[in-house]
Amino acid sequence: MPIARTIATLAAAILFTSSLSAEPDRGDNWEDVRETGQGEIQILYVPAGGWAYRDSDEDLTGATVELMREFAAWVEREHGIELAVDFVRDTDWSRFYDRVRQAEGGVFGIGNVTITEARREELAFSPPYVTNVAVLITHADHPELETPETLAEQADTLSALAFRDTLHEQRLQALRQDHAPDIPLARAESNDEIIERVVSGDYFAYIDAYNYHRAREAGEPLRHHSAFDDPGEAFGVIMPHDSNWAALMEAFFEHDGGWTRSETWQDILTEHLGETVAEQLLEAH
Repeated sequence: MPIARTIATLAAAILFTSSLSAEPDRGDNWEDVRETGQGEIQILYVPAGGWAYRDSDEDLTGATVELMREFAAWVEREHGIELAVDFVRDTDWSRFYDRVRQAEGGVFGIGNVTITEARREELAFSPPYVTNVAVLITHADHPELETPETLAEQADTLSALAFRDTLHEQRLQALRQDHAPDIPLARAESNDEIIERVVSGDYFAYIDAYNYHRAREAGEPLRHHSAFDDPGEAFGVIMPHDSNWAALMEAFFEHDGGWTRSETWQDILTEHLGETVAEQLLEAH
């Protein structure tokens, strides 16, 4: 066998073996933490403006990051636990989802995951921390898209653009199947990429309403087509399906009359998402 082919075969074998032996993400079991009075949890996150990002000092912050810090602080106060928190970054949403699904013990995920019955078969969810509206967007100069039934005619110069492996992709697939099967479908890997490519004028896409409003506030030339609004998505913190931290997370959300109704949560949303977006999210929730 040629040397180059031998090296390539060995490299592939090493990569395959490595993937098989990869250890799942782990955090301490709640029962052990409660018994010893100390422990560590792991929080996987997908970087997202306003939700999980590095500030000007390169410190990790954001609405869901601070939510989890508040949760850890509450556990320490209520149960006398010394709880270390390890935030772990993953830029691939699908991989992030699978890592939490396959994790063990005290592992949590913050990636604005929509709560669905299908996902409840794979994961444990916290109560919702915000309720979202999915909106369809184009470049600001594109004429109004009036109805799904007229999409094929009115968007015939555009391609659909989907955030890979999300409910937004499912929405676009359904629209194409029912009303515009000849419109091409491209895929993106992040919200920032979605906005950048829609601004080019060649695409339409679904995006979360808060991302649309933040982009408009930043001066991006986008248009929202309200006939395609899909309301009622609820986002939750995710945990492994058998996590024994889920009941504790639910208690945190319910304490003092409800976390999502607290001034602290309102202040966090306002600080990281802006007053307009925070008000919209709180009103929808």
